[in-house]
Amino acid sequence: MFGRKKEEPSAQAVVDQAHAAAQEPGAGKGAPTPKRKDQEAARKRPLVPTDRKASKEAERVAVQDQRQKMRQALDTGDEKYLPLRDKGPQKRFVRDYVDARFSLGEYLMFGALLFVVISLIVPATSSQITYVLVGFWIMFLAVIVDAFILSRKLRKRLGEKFGDVERGAVWYGCMRALQFRKLRLPKPQVKRGQYPS
Repeated sequence: MFGRKKEEPSAQAVVDQAHAAAQEPGAGKGAPTPKRKDQEAARKRPLVPTDRKASKEAERVAVQDQRQKMRQALDTGDEKYLPLRDKGPQKRFVRDYVDARFSLGEYLMFGALLFVVISLIVPATSSQITYVLVGFWIMFLAVIVDAFILSRKLRKRLGEKFGDVERGAVWYGCMRALQFRKLRLPKPQVKRGQYPS
């Protein structure tokens, strides 16, 4: 009949035929090059998978695997799988520098907790609560001064080593200094006093 096209082989059949021809020793190419539209049809995947249950399971396994790698990277400091906020040579330098020094900010949360406990025990009308409050504010101000000194040192060291200081790197270091050393993530990779060169 007029206008009727011959049936074309399916894309998978064309790919299988080309693969079989390539397997034969000494046969050369063995088959004509498949048409572009056939190759594209073989590579196409549906937007919505036909087996949704299997697709969902595969996606869940992939996400779980990625999380496991990220968790392991937070323990070992492996740069490849770290979260985006922790990646980069400047962030690594900042982490090592902060972890090598003693920071007052590490103990701010313990001071705040101690203040809350003492304020529950000691009556509010007592003059002793004033001393506790003054002591807490002194500690708070000391932490602010320590963070300011740290930010100046970090900015200077990063400028010497990398030239241009990455935006947010100094703030990243100050926030890390406020965390208790054993609870920091990524975990410290250096000992105290072991400053990066």
